[in-house]
Amino acid sequence: MLLGRMTAMTYSGSSIDPSKPSIARVYDYLLGGKDNYAVDREIGDVFKRDLPGSVAIAFANRAALTRAVREIATTTGIRQFVDLGSGLPTADNVHQVAQRHAPESRVVYVDIDPQVLVHGRALLEDNDRTRVVAVDVRNPEGIRTHPDTVEMIDFDRPVAVIFSAILHHVNDDEDPAGIVRYWRDQVASGSYFFMSHFRSGNNPETAEAEAVLQQTFGRGRWRTDEEIASLLDGLEILDPGIVPASLWRPDETDDLDIGQKRELTVWEHLIAAGLARKA
Repeated sequence: MLLGRMTAMTYSGSSIDPSKPSIARVYDYLLGGKDNYAVDREIGDVFKRDLPGSVAIAFANRAALTRAVREIATTTGIRQFVDLGSGLPTADNVHQVAQRHAPESRVVYVDIDPQVLVHGRALLEDNDRTRVVAVDVRNPEGIRTHPDTVEMIDFDRPVAVIFSAILHHVNDDEDPAGIVRYWRDQVASGSYFFMSHFRSGNNPETAEAEAVLQQTFGRGRWRTDEEIASLLDGLEILDPGIVPASLWRPDETDDLDIGQKRELTVWEHLIAAGLARKA
């Protein structure tokens, strides 16, 4: 959604503070969840009021992620997933989609939001193929060397690395391209990278939303298709390229299939998705 899926860069402690908004909880609110506080709903309502397409963006992003995980699990043979900035559990989480199609799939969720950790670990208590790692996404080495990651992921074999609605919360001076580059260099050939990202339309809607995010969380960066593609430098971006998330490999039953039944709204143009492969 407009607020991505997590708050790895907005938390420094290990306790839940209901007086401060959380990106993950605002996103949960926009998706209709209940794991949020009044302060989160207040921010969410700002987006609903001033940016009425916020909910559509949230659902378009989530649907694209679900399609990407299903595609990877069913067509590539990959059975390892690292989900960076996973956010609060919702319907069709990465491990549920992957393990539905390939039960042997292993998943490592990464998030520093304490509420995400509490809910995630409770949900996964009986799932021995999934872990939740509490490390900031801007510390990829810490994620890579975390004992749970080492236990679950064999980096000598292909891995699916997921950056779903997270890198737009990494400001330019925090080197988002360097984060992707780190993972590109760590994973084996044949690995896949899924990315969704706020997509700049150079219009008042994106400028206003970016301003709200910066004022509220101190971060939030819309990028052009070219800038998003540059984050995947050194990887082969697969068809259909970097496109609005609703148009990224839609299901045949989707009313957006081949763009035949309706035009995208201006809001649906503001979240892009793409899949890339390491040769």
